Amino acid sequence: MKLTPSQIVRFLDRHVVGHDEAKKQLAVAVYTHYKKIALAAPDRPDIVKSNVLLIGPTGTGKTLMCESLSHALDVPFVTANATSLSQSKYVNEEIEAILQRLIEKAAGDIAKAQRGIVFIDEVDKLRKRDEGGSGGRGGEHVQHALLKIMEGAPVKLTDGRHIDTRQILFICGGAFVGLNEIMADSHAFGFISTDDEDNQKVLDRLNARVKPTDLFMFGLIPEFAGRLPIVARLQSLTREMLVRIMTEPQSALYRQFREMLAQEGVDLQIAPEVFEQIADLAMEYKAGARSLRGIFEEMLMPVLYLVPDHPEVKQVVIGSLFDNPRYIGAKPA
Repeated sequence: MKLTPSQIVRFLDRHVVGHDEAKKQLAVAVYTHYKKIALAAPDRPDIVKSNVLLIGPTGTGKTLMCESLSHALDVPFVTANATSLSQSKYVNEEIEAILQRLIEKAAGDIAKAQRGIVFIDEVDKLRKRDEGGSGGRGGEHVQHALLKIMEGAPVKLTDGRHIDTRQILFICGGAFVGLNEIMADSHAFGFISTDDEDNQKVLDRLNARVKPTDLFMFGLIPEFAGRLPIVARLQSLTREMLVRIMTEPQSALYRQFREMLAQEGVDLQIAPEVFEQIADLAMEYKAGARSLRGIFEEMLMPVLYLVPDHPEVKQVVIGSLFDNPRYIGAKPA
Protein backbone atom coordinates (compact mmCIF):
# COMPACT_ATOMS: atom_id res chain seq x y z
CA MET A 1 0.00 0.00 0.00
CA LYS A 2 1.81 3.09 -1.25
CA LEU A 3 -0.63 5.74 0.01
CA THR A 4 -1.12 6.57 3.68
CA PRO A 5 -4.62 7.27 5.05
CA SER A 6 -3.97 11.03 5.05
CA GLN A 7 -2.85 10.91 1.41
CA ILE A 8 -5.99 8.99 0.49
CA VAL A 9 -8.12 11.63 2.21
CA ARG A 10 -6.34 14.44 0.36
CA PHE A 11 -7.03 12.65 -2.94
CA LEU A 12 -10.71 12.24 -2.03
CA ASP A 13 -10.88 15.93 -1.09
CA ARG A 14 -10.09 16.82 -4.71
CA HIS A 15 -13.14 14.92 -5.93
CA VAL A 16 -15.68 14.78 -3.10
CA VAL A 17 -16.95 17.75 -1.08
CA GLY A 18 -17.44 17.36 2.68
CA HIS A 19 -17.90 14.13 4.68
CA ASP A 20 -14.54 14.58 6.43
CA GLU A 21 -15.09 11.91 9.09
CA ALA A 22 -16.40 9.35 6.59
CA LYS A 23 -13.38 9.96 4.35
CA LYS A 24 -11.04 9.26 7.26
CA GLN A 25 -12.88 6.06 8.17
CA LEU A 26 -12.85 4.87 4.57
CA ALA A 27 -9.18 5.78 4.11
CA VAL A 28 -8.13 3.85 7.21
CA ALA A 29 -10.29 0.89 6.17
CA VAL A 30 -8.75 0.56 2.71
CA TYR A 31 -5.24 1.23 4.02
CA THR A 32 -5.68 -1.56 6.55
CA HIS A 33 -7.27 -3.86 3.96
CA TYR A 34 -4.39 -3.63 1.49
CA LYS A 35 -1.84 -3.75 4.30
CA LYS A 36 -3.35 -7.07 5.38
CA ILE A 37 -3.08 -8.35 1.80
CA ALA A 38 0.57 -7.35 1.66
CA LEU A 39 1.26 -9.22 4.91
CA ALA A 40 -0.57 -12.37 3.82
CA ALA A 41 1.70 -15.40 3.57
CA PRO A 42 1.30 -19.20 3.78
CA ASP A 43 3.16 -19.31 7.11
CA ARG A 44 0.96 -16.63 8.71
CA PRO A 45 -2.58 -16.96 10.07
CA ASP A 46 -5.42 -16.02 7.73
CA ILE A 47 -6.23 -12.33 7.88
CA VAL A 48 -9.93 -11.52 8.09
CA LYS A 49 -10.90 -8.58 5.91
CA SER A 50 -13.14 -5.73 7.03
CA ASN A 51 -15.72 -4.71 4.46
CA VAL A 52 -17.35 -1.29 4.75
CA LEU A 53 -20.90 0.04 5.02
CA LEU A 54 -21.59 3.63 3.92
CA ILE A 55 -24.83 5.07 5.26
CA GLY A 56 -26.18 8.33 3.88
CA PRO A 57 -29.12 9.93 2.06
CA THR A 58 -29.42 9.55 -1.69
CA GLY A 59 -27.21 11.85 -3.72
CA THR A 60 -24.63 12.47 -1.00
CA GLY A 61 -21.73 10.96 -2.96
CA LYS A 62 -21.36 7.36 -1.79
CA THR A 63 -20.70 5.99 -5.27
CA LEU A 64 -18.46 8.93 -6.20
CA MET A 65 -16.39 8.44 -3.06
CA CYS A 66 -15.84 4.75 -3.82
CA GLU A 67 -15.03 5.38 -7.47
CA SER A 68 -12.57 8.14 -6.55
CA LEU A 69 -11.02 5.78 -4.04
CA SER A 70 -10.43 3.16 -6.73
CA HIS A 71 -8.68 5.78 -8.88
CA ALA A 72 -6.45 6.75 -5.96
CA LEU A 73 -5.47 3.11 -5.41
CA ASP A 74 -5.39 2.19 -9.11
CA VAL A 75 -7.56 -0.89 -8.63
CA PRO A 76 -10.52 -2.09 -10.74
CA PHE A 77 -13.93 -0.98 -9.53
CA VAL A 78 -17.51 -1.98 -10.28
CA THR A 79 -20.89 -1.00 -8.90
CA ALA A 80 -24.01 -3.07 -8.45
CA ASN A 81 -27.54 -2.31 -7.28
CA ALA A 82 -28.98 -4.44 -4.51
CA THR A 83 -32.53 -3.69 -5.65
CA SER A 84 -31.81 -5.26 -9.03
CA LEU A 85 -30.35 -8.31 -7.32
CA SER A 86 -33.46 -8.75 -5.18
CA GLN A 87 -35.69 -8.62 -8.26
CA SER A 88 -33.73 -11.26 -10.16
CA LYS A 89 -34.81 -14.89 -10.27
CA TYR A 90 -31.18 -15.93 -10.70
CA VAL A 91 -29.32 -14.11 -7.93
CA ASN A 92 -26.20 -16.26 -8.04
CA GLU A 93 -25.84 -15.63 -11.78
CA GLU A 94 -26.21 -11.88 -11.19
CA ILE A 95 -23.53 -12.00 -8.50
CA GLU A 96 -21.26 -13.93 -10.84
CA ALA A 97 -21.85 -11.25 -13.48
CA ILE A 98 -20.59 -8.62 -11.02
CA LEU A 99 -17.33 -10.52 -10.61
CA GLN A 100 -17.11 -11.00 -14.37
CA ARG A 101 -17.38 -7.22 -14.85
CA LEU A 102 -14.63 -6.73 -12.29
CA ILE A 103 -12.36 -8.97 -14.38
CA GLU A 104 -13.28 -6.96 -17.48
CA LYS A 105 -12.35 -3.74 -15.66
CA ALA A 106 -8.99 -5.38 -14.92
CA ALA A 107 -8.53 -6.08 -18.66
CA GLY A 108 -8.83 -9.81 -18.05
CA ASP A 109 -6.15 -9.88 -15.35
CA ILE A 110 -7.72 -12.04 -12.63
CA ALA A 111 -4.92 -11.35 -10.15
CA LYS A 112 -5.60 -7.62 -10.47
CA ALA A 113 -9.36 -8.15 -10.28
CA GLN A 114 -8.88 -10.04 -7.02
CA ARG A 115 -7.52 -6.83 -5.47
CA GLY A 116 -10.42 -4.70 -6.72
CA ILE A 117 -13.35 -2.96 -5.08
CA VAL A 118 -17.04 -3.83 -5.46
CA PHE A 119 -19.63 -1.25 -4.40
CA ILE A 120 -23.16 -2.56 -3.79
CA ASP A 121 -25.66 0.27 -3.41
CA GLU A 122 -29.14 0.26 -1.83
CA VAL A 123 -28.45 -2.67 0.49
CA ASP A 124 -31.02 -1.11 2.83
CA LYS A 125 -33.62 -2.36 0.31
CA LEU A 126 -32.62 -5.93 1.23
CA ARG A 127 -34.20 -5.76 4.68
CA LYS A 128 -35.95 -8.96 5.70
CA ARG A 129 -39.70 -9.19 6.18
CA ASP A 130 -40.81 -7.99 9.60
CA GLU A 131 -43.95 -8.75 11.56
CA GLY A 132 -45.79 -5.88 9.91
CA GLY A 133 -45.20 -7.36 6.48
CA SER A 134 -42.76 -4.79 5.12
CA GLY A 135 -39.52 -5.75 3.46
CA GLY A 136 -39.29 -8.88 1.38
CA ARG A 137 -38.21 -12.46 1.27
CA GLY A 138 -36.15 -11.72 -1.84
CA GLY A 139 -34.04 -9.20 0.03
CA GLU A 140 -33.14 -11.65 2.77
CA HIS A 141 -32.32 -14.26 0.12
CA VAL A 142 -29.89 -11.82 -1.54
CA GLN A 143 -28.23 -11.11 1.80
CA HIS A 144 -27.55 -14.83 2.19
CA ALA A 145 -26.30 -15.08 -1.40
CA LEU A 146 -23.83 -12.24 -0.88
CA LEU A 147 -22.38 -13.67 2.32
CA LYS A 148 -20.02 -16.14 0.66
CA ILE A 149 -18.30 -13.72 -1.71
CA MET A 150 -18.17 -10.90 0.86
CA GLU A 151 -16.44 -13.14 3.39
CA GLY A 152 -14.14 -14.53 0.72
CA ALA A 153 -14.27 -17.70 -1.35
CA PRO A 154 -13.16 -19.10 -4.71
CA VAL A 155 -15.92 -18.64 -7.28
CA LYS A 156 -16.10 -20.63 -10.52
CA LEU A 157 -17.30 -18.55 -13.45
CA THR A 158 -19.30 -19.86 -16.40
CA ASP A 159 -16.22 -19.69 -18.63
CA GLY A 160 -14.42 -22.14 -16.35
CA ARG A 161 -12.11 -19.61 -14.72
CA HIS A 162 -11.93 -19.06 -10.96
CA ILE A 163 -11.76 -15.80 -9.01
CA ASP A 164 -10.93 -15.67 -5.31
CA THR A 165 -12.91 -12.97 -3.47
CA ARG A 166 -10.89 -13.11 -0.24
CA GLN A 167 -8.92 -10.00 -1.19
CA ILE A 168 -11.73 -8.08 -2.90
CA LEU A 169 -12.97 -5.18 -0.79
CA PHE A 170 -16.75 -4.95 -0.66
CA ILE A 171 -18.30 -1.59 0.17
CA CYS A 172 -22.05 -1.49 0.66
CA GLY A 173 -24.17 1.63 0.72
CA GLY A 174 -27.70 2.73 1.47
CA ALA A 175 -29.87 5.54 2.79
CA PHE A 176 -31.28 3.44 5.69
CA VAL A 177 -34.31 5.67 6.19
CA GLY A 178 -35.63 5.13 9.71
CA LEU A 179 -32.31 4.03 11.20
CA ASN A 180 -32.01 7.22 13.27
CA GLU A 181 -35.27 6.40 15.05
CA ILE A 182 -34.01 2.91 15.82
CA MET A 183 -30.76 4.34 17.19
CA ALA A 184 -32.62 6.89 19.31
CA ASP A 185 -34.54 4.07 20.99
CA SER A 186 -31.68 1.60 21.32
CA HIS A 187 -28.74 3.75 22.40
CA ALA A 188 -28.43 4.03 26.17
CA PHE A 189 -26.02 6.94 26.43
CA GLY A 190 -28.46 9.84 26.15
CA PHE A 191 -29.33 9.94 29.86
CA ILE A 192 -25.71 10.63 30.85
CA SER A 193 -24.93 14.30 31.34
CA THR A 194 -21.52 15.83 31.81
CA ASP A 195 -20.00 19.26 32.09
CA ASP A 196 -16.70 18.05 30.70
CA GLU A 197 -16.39 18.97 27.02
CA ASP A 198 -14.10 16.04 26.18
CA ASN A 199 -16.43 13.55 27.86
CA GLN A 200 -19.38 15.03 25.97
CA LYS A 201 -17.55 14.52 22.68
CA VAL A 202 -17.07 10.85 23.59
CA LEU A 203 -20.76 10.49 24.43
CA ASP A 204 -21.77 12.21 21.19
CA ARG A 205 -19.54 9.85 19.26
CA LEU A 206 -21.05 6.82 21.01
CA ASN A 207 -24.57 8.04 20.27
CA ALA A 208 -23.74 8.60 16.59
CA ARG A 209 -22.12 5.19 16.15
CA VAL A 210 -24.21 2.58 14.35
CA LYS A 211 -24.22 -0.67 16.31
CA PRO A 212 -24.75 -4.12 14.77
CA THR A 213 -27.99 -4.44 16.76
CA ASP A 214 -29.29 -1.28 15.06
CA LEU A 215 -28.75 -2.94 11.69
CA PHE A 216 -30.42 -6.15 12.92
CA MET A 217 -33.48 -4.17 14.03
CA PHE A 218 -33.52 -2.37 10.69
CA GLY A 219 -33.75 -5.68 8.85
CA LEU A 220 -30.26 -6.91 7.97
CA ILE A 221 -29.58 -10.47 9.04
CA PRO A 222 -26.81 -10.77 11.65
CA GLU A 223 -24.51 -12.71 9.32
CA PHE A 224 -24.71 -10.01 6.64
CA ALA A 225 -24.24 -7.10 9.05
CA GLY A 226 -21.32 -8.99 10.55
CA ARG A 227 -19.53 -8.90 7.18
CA LEU A 228 -19.64 -5.08 7.37
CA PRO A 229 -17.75 -4.25 10.58
CA ILE A 230 -16.78 -0.72 9.49
CA VAL A 231 -19.68 1.72 9.27
CA ALA A 232 -19.24 5.29 8.04
CA ARG A 233 -22.04 7.84 7.84
CA LEU A 234 -22.48 10.59 5.26
CA GLN A 235 -24.62 13.55 6.24
CA SER A 236 -27.22 15.30 4.09
CA LEU A 237 -25.74 17.88 1.74
CA THR A 238 -26.17 21.49 2.78
CA ARG A 239 -26.81 24.41 0.44
CA GLU A 240 -23.18 25.48 0.82
CA MET A 241 -21.94 21.98 -0.03
CA LEU A 242 -24.08 21.87 -3.18
CA VAL A 243 -22.54 25.16 -4.32
CA ARG A 244 -19.06 23.81 -3.69
CA ILE A 245 -19.85 20.58 -5.57
CA MET A 246 -20.60 22.63 -8.69
CA THR A 247 -17.38 24.65 -8.52
CA GLU A 248 -14.56 23.04 -6.51
CA PRO A 249 -13.85 19.37 -7.47
CA GLN A 250 -11.61 18.56 -10.41
CA SER A 251 -14.64 17.29 -12.33
CA ALA A 252 -17.03 20.02 -11.13
CA LEU A 253 -19.86 20.93 -13.51
CA TYR A 254 -18.63 24.50 -13.92
CA ARG A 255 -15.13 23.31 -14.82
CA GLN A 256 -16.52 20.79 -17.33
CA PHE A 257 -18.65 23.29 -19.22
CA ARG A 258 -16.03 26.05 -19.12
CA GLU A 259 -13.58 23.65 -20.75
CA MET A 260 -16.17 22.48 -23.27
CA LEU A 261 -16.99 26.04 -24.37
CA ALA A 262 -13.33 27.01 -24.33
CA GLN A 263 -12.88 24.48 -27.15
CA GLU A 264 -15.30 26.69 -29.11
CA GLY A 265 -13.26 29.79 -28.25
CA VAL A 266 -15.87 30.98 -25.73
CA ASP A 267 -15.23 32.12 -22.15
CA LEU A 268 -18.10 31.06 -19.86
CA GLN A 269 -18.66 33.21 -16.77
CA ILE A 270 -21.34 32.35 -14.23
CA ALA A 271 -22.07 34.69 -11.31
CA PRO A 272 -21.78 33.22 -7.77
CA GLU A 273 -25.46 33.84 -7.03
CA VAL A 274 -26.42 31.52 -9.90
CA PHE A 275 -24.86 28.55 -8.10
CA GLU A 276 -26.81 29.51 -4.97
CA GLN A 277 -30.04 29.61 -6.99
CA ILE A 278 -29.32 26.16 -8.45
CA ALA A 279 -28.53 24.84 -4.96
CA ASP A 280 -31.86 26.19 -3.68
CA LEU A 281 -33.72 24.29 -6.41
CA ALA A 282 -31.72 21.13 -5.70
CA MET A 283 -32.62 21.39 -2.01
CA GLU A 284 -36.30 21.48 -3.00
CA TYR A 285 -35.90 18.39 -5.19
CA LYS A 286 -34.48 16.42 -2.22
CA ALA A 287 -32.24 14.29 -4.46
CA GLY A 288 -28.90 15.56 -3.21
CA ALA A 289 -26.23 16.30 -5.80
CA ARG A 290 -27.95 14.13 -8.42
CA SER A 291 -30.31 16.96 -9.42
CA LEU A 292 -27.52 19.49 -10.00
CA ARG A 293 -26.54 18.31 -13.48
CA GLY A 294 -30.09 18.44 -14.81
CA ILE A 295 -30.63 22.00 -13.60
CA PHE A 296 -27.19 23.09 -14.80
CA GLU A 297 -27.61 21.62 -18.28
CA GLU A 298 -31.10 23.06 -18.63
CA MET A 299 -29.68 26.51 -17.83
CA LEU A 300 -26.93 26.13 -20.45
CA MET A 301 -29.08 24.50 -23.13
CA PRO A 302 -29.72 27.78 -25.06
CA VAL A 303 -26.00 28.58 -24.94
CA LEU A 304 -24.92 25.15 -26.15
CA TYR A 305 -27.52 25.29 -28.92
CA LEU A 306 -26.44 28.73 -30.19
CA VAL A 307 -22.66 28.90 -29.76
CA PRO A 308 -21.59 26.27 -32.37
CA ASP A 309 -23.33 28.32 -35.11
CA HIS A 310 -21.88 31.66 -34.00
CA PRO A 311 -18.06 31.63 -33.93
CA GLU A 312 -18.13 35.40 -33.38
CA VAL A 313 -19.30 34.87 -29.79
CA LYS A 314 -16.28 35.20 -27.48
CA GLN A 315 -17.86 35.24 -24.04
CA VAL A 316 -21.10 34.18 -22.36
CA VAL A 317 -22.11 35.71 -19.04
CA ILE A 318 -24.89 34.26 -16.87
CA GLY A 319 -25.88 36.61 -14.07
CA SER A 320 -29.05 34.87 -12.91
CA LEU A 321 -30.67 31.47 -13.35
CA PHE A 322 -33.85 33.26 -14.40
CA ASP A 323 -32.39 35.75 -16.90
CA ASN A 324 -31.19 35.23 -20.46
CA PRO A 325 -27.40 34.84 -20.92
CA ARG A 326 -25.42 37.78 -22.27
CA TYR A 327 -23.39 37.08 -25.42
CA ILE A 328 -20.26 39.22 -25.80
CA GLY A 329 -18.49 39.63 -29.12
CA ALA A 330 -21.72 39.53 -31.06
CA LYS A 331 -25.44 39.73 -30.53
CA PRO A 332 -26.98 36.57 -31.94
CA ALA A 333 -30.51 36.85 -33.26
